[in-house]
Amino acid sequence: MNSRQFAVIEFGEDEIVVRVDARWDRFTHEAMESSDGRKVSFGLSEDGTVMLDGKMDEMDFAAERVTRELMG
Repeated sequence: MNSRQFAVIEFGEDEIVVRVDARWDRFTHEAMESSDGRKVSFGLSEDGTVMLDGKMDEMDFAAERVTRELMG
């Protein structure tokens, strides 16, 4: 994650928005929507895993993957 870009994170009761320049990802309790029009299923589990677009992953690995795609 060696980048000179910075992300801005906005969070509220029902959503989290991550912004990098003009791009953004918006997370709700059941979906992740991107500025490029993509919308996929999303869910957090109590065991620290994330279901994102039908793929189960550890929360930190999923966050790294989403961030890499957003900043790429």
